[in-house]
Amino acid sequence: MSCPICEKRKEGRFCPAKGEKICAVCCGTEREVTIDCPVDCAYLAAAHRYEDQHKREIPADTPFLEERLPRGTLHTHQPLMAALAFTIAKTCMRQPSATDPDVLAALRALAETYKTLISGIYYEKVPDVPVQREIYTSLTALLDDLKQKQGAAGTLESLKDSDIFYVIVFLFRMGLLRGNGRPRSRRFIEFLRGQFPQAEELKREEPRIILP
Repeated sequence: MSCPICEKRKEGRFCPAKGEKICAVCCGTEREVTIDCPVDCAYLAAAHRYEDQHKREIPADTPFLEERLPRGTLHTHQPLMAALAFTIAKTCMRQPSATDPDVLAALRALAETYKTLISGIYYEKVPDVPVQREIYTSLTALLDDLKQKQGAAGTLESLKDSDIFYVIVFLFRMGLLRGNGRPRSRRFIEFLRGQFPQAEELKREEPRIILP
């Protein structure tokens, strides 16, 4: 039988996303592009292992590439980075359709918002795409809550907008390096989820096997 995607080559490997066999070429070219691959697909995992062996470069036209992170910012604000990463992973668990490009778009919009805050002119850049907007809103709610708690506690070393901006930029760059650029990839999301193995909110439900 021929591959149901290209209708030319012979089908050869089972695609769990489509529920049928497709050819190896279509598996490689359409994976995470037109095919919404499940994270437990063996062919997807093999492809990701191959990608891990090849260093990914940040494109020259990447936003905020000119920004230099002050020394010590990431070390000082590790709890903030962890909180942002956890919020992204948790939001994406609620939104299974969320992909790495959605996360990157939300982080870029949030970084742009905080860049205006640093300049003294507040202009919020909320994404138009619903899933990107939900990630963005979850992150802003987290940051607002952290600021309120610090203000109520009278913390001397309160979070500065500039510090938040640099942590967001770092996560944005991490997403570019951890992802693979494919429109339906979830490599970065899975990486963030993997940083919190004990979190019940991030655990997937085990597949239910119905015995006859």
